[in-house]
Formats: sequence, structure tokens, C-alpha cells
Amino acid sequence: MAFSIAAAGTVGVYSSLKKIETSVSNGGGVSRCFFGLGVPSCRVSITRRLPSLANIPHASTTATEGGSSSETDTVPTPKVIIDQDSDPDATIVEITFGDRLGALLDTANVFLDSSGKHNTFAITKADTGRKVDDPELLEAIRLTIINNLIEYHPESSAQLAMGVAFGAVPPKYKVDVDIATHINIYDDGPNRSLLYVEAADRPGLLVDLVKIITDISVAVESGEFDTEGLLAKAKFHVSYRGKALIKPLQQVLANSLRYFLRRPFTDDSSF
Repeated sequence: MAFSIAAAGTVGVYSSLKKIETSVSNGGGVSRCFFGLGVPSCRVSITRRLPSLANIPHASTTATEGGSSSETDTVPTPKVIIDQDSDPDATIVEITFGDRLGALLDTANVFLDSSGKHNTFAITKADTGRKVDDPELLEAIRLTIINNLIEYHPESSAQLAMGVAFGAVPPKYKVDVDIATHINIYDDGPNRSLLYVEAADRPGLLVDLVKIITDISVAVESGEFDTEGLLAKAKFHVSYRGKALIKPLQQVLANSLRYFLRRPFTDDSSF
């Protein structure tokens, strides 16, 4: 299942991204995401109903006059995983923030391990009932989740790269893009390759990665995009004309991604 670059008018560009809101219909289980000013909304159907993060207890923090918080315990690393591989018919989303989120979804699959509670639910497009395959819509879903997490758990702001754009408390440390950027490509059978990318996170990154890959005529079949604190980790199954990438093309793809991810950004046009 290949990603489609065209947004079909559902989601706007991220150059003027200033506001993200989520509205949930309790009856129909349909989520509406609004991005920026005058941008058309995107509609997705959440198979397992997603209530507002406002219903989740906040972490124990004490606000100060400067807007920062004094934490009574160690703030865990927030994680948001968008999985296109596990289910052939739905996009699987997993959210982890230690044990602070509780049961995020009243009918979600929740499991506990050493990293905390994992809330997993499925999302499909409202018009087709199929998984979300538009990278702009996937990025819209990711940013909506992160924005809600920052709004209702402000202590997560300093743990997320998005805290710079959306949070009251930005991260204390800035990721060195040269050190954080890792790109590896492996053979994954005769008909596709596995591309792994790790980079400093920012708004619009998922869309930009897919665009760079497809600009050199490499097809993105499926994958997974993880937000882990200040970093983003992407795993894409890719192919060229129905075959795995040969070594020279692997090198071209790796160089293109490395150049893009490491170059400095001087304006918001890349968002």
C-alpha cells in the first residue's frame, strides 16, 4: 500500500501551523482535526472511541510564576507510534507516557511493561473505512495527539521537540542534528528494502521524509513512524519498480535524506 503525496484538500501546509484542536463525537466516534487558520478539516474514524485527554488525571506538578513546573518525580519520555504494518485495514496508534495516561481509551487495548502503560487503538478513514495512507493526514493525527498531550500534561512539553512550537515549557536541550541523524537501508527480500531513519523531530517531518523518498521515484509501501521525546524514528518498506533498491540507489536515497535532515532551517517554509 503506497503513500499518496497529494493531500486532496484535506490538510493544509504546516508553514502557518499555529493551532491544533481535536473534537470528538461521542456517538459516531469521528475525530475532526483543525490546523491553523482557514485550513480545511480532516476527518478520520476512530474504531475504538477516543475521549478527550482532559479526562485523564494530570501529573503531580506545582506551577511557578514563570510558568515552569516543579516535578515531584521523573517525567517519563512520551512516545507516539503510528503503525502502518500491523493491521492490513487500519492505522494503529500507540501512546505511552509512563503510567500517567491511565486508560486513555475506554475500549482500547492497554498493556503494561517497564516503560509504562501502552494505549493502542485503530484509526480508519471515515469515507472508505480503510487505513489512513495520506502522509499529511498521518502527520495531522500525530500532531493532534502530541498537542493534546502537551495541553493536558504540560510536564511533557519539555520532553518533546514539539514543546518548542506548542508547549509553555520548551525542551532544555537542543538535539544536535549531526549526531541524531542515522539512516540505514537493508534488503528485505527480493521485492523491497527496509529504510530506517532516526532524526531530530519537528512538525511536518513525516510528510517531508515521504516526499524526499518519492521525489527520486522510490515507492513507500508501508511503515511505522515513532515519536520518542525529542527524536523521530521512521521505518519504511520501500521499493523501486517493484524490486528492492540496488546499492547505488540506496546510496542516493541515504545521501538525499542525510542532506535534508542535517541542513539548517532558516524559515518556516519547510514545515
